[in-house]
Amino acid sequence: MYDLDYKLNNLKEQLNFRKVKIMIIGLGSVGCYLLDYLLSDADENMEITVVGRNAEKMALDVNIAKVASLIRGCNRTVVNAVSNVDLNEVNSIAECLRTVKPDIIINSSRAYSGLKYGSISWKNIRAYGLWAPLSIKYTKNIMQAYEEAGSKAIVINTSYSDAVIAWLKTADRAYPDFGSGNLNHLIPRIKLAVAEEYGIDDYWNIDVTYATAHFHDVVISKEGQVEGIEQLICIEYNGKALKPDMTQVFNACKLPMPVDAKRNMMNASSNYAIIRAILDAVRLKVKSKVHCPGVFGEIGGYPVIIDGSGDRIHAYIDESKFSLSEMRLKNAQSLYLDGIEKVENGTLYYTDELLNKVKNAFGVDLVKCVPFDKISETAEFIVENIIDKFKNK
Repeated sequence: MYDLDYKLNNLKEQLNFRKVKIMIIGLGSVGCYLLDYLLSDADENMEITVVGRNAEKMALDVNIAKVASLIRGCNRTVVNAVSNVDLNEVNSIAECLRTVKPDIIINSSRAYSGLKYGSISWKNIRAYGLWAPLSIKYTKNIMQAYEEAGSKAIVINTSYSDAVIAWLKTADRAYPDFGSGNLNHLIPRIKLAVAEEYGIDDYWNIDVTYATAHFHDVVISKEGQVEGIEQLICIEYNGKALKPDMTQVFNACKLPMPVDAKRNMMNASSNYAIIRAILDAVRLKVKSKVHCPGVFGEIGGYPVIIDGSGDRIHAYIDESKFSLSEMRLKNAQSLYLDGIEKVENGTLYYTDELLNKVKNAFGVDLVKCVPFDKISETAEFIVENIIDKFKNK
């Protein structure tokens, strides 16, 4: 597998001669929102391919996005739809990748669509890591197909990247370059809260550098507290460090949010922000910071710099405020509270606390560890014994 810097610089070279090709795999609510955001850029040098199984649904979703964006006067982008791609079949995905030859792939597919897993897990066990085998189920197939197709695309994953990407990397498999969502949903909340405390009007110019994993995105967003774990965060405005009352800030991050598909506006926006940072580095020689779970196959979420200001593009975890070892520790603490003890040698280990919670809440004996070759089996077990039985309760 090619490293991220190679893929970024290869893309820069390729775009001297042609349009950028973006592929969205899975046109659910995340994919539909993302398609709308990309069309709003009115980018004539972009071509989008959406991939899924249901041709009729895809046609409806693509048509409304195209017409709506043209009403706004900003549809300048070619959109193609490829149906009948079965994400359970590696060969089906690989054939699609060989045909389209995308530059950037966004995996917004879900193994169990139409359900927010947290609607079951948070109220019962206050953890999300239980669902990791479902989150990786299609991602591993896509990345295997990616290798078989010889793709050099930059890949963005949308589902529980805090653990999923490391799971692939430690199994010595191809893995996505970026994860979207989670940590990236928390940064804007923090900016708004700090702006309120300091009376800052241009809140978008507040700079946040933050490293934490999925559990703290959820517990801060839902409850406005950090479960007793000191957070690794630096906040600046106009180059000066701010020292707000973080208890007050985190409490103010508890914003009322919808629980239906409208929540996925955030995940789609996170994908969009990463795509824009990539294209701005490639086309405009811009240096950007994004916050991503799973980047470079690391556990948890990190601040990432994509620097296009020099002759060659360079992407790296931002260690200007905190060391990598500090960030790894904080992420491990957060992910532990989410039910993931560790991910190593291609195996995911649940915490004993999670096993007890699952037993008490659902009457199910969950395995302690999930080797890579048992992912599909474990995912099916979770669907049959937890999701199908408790999704409507």
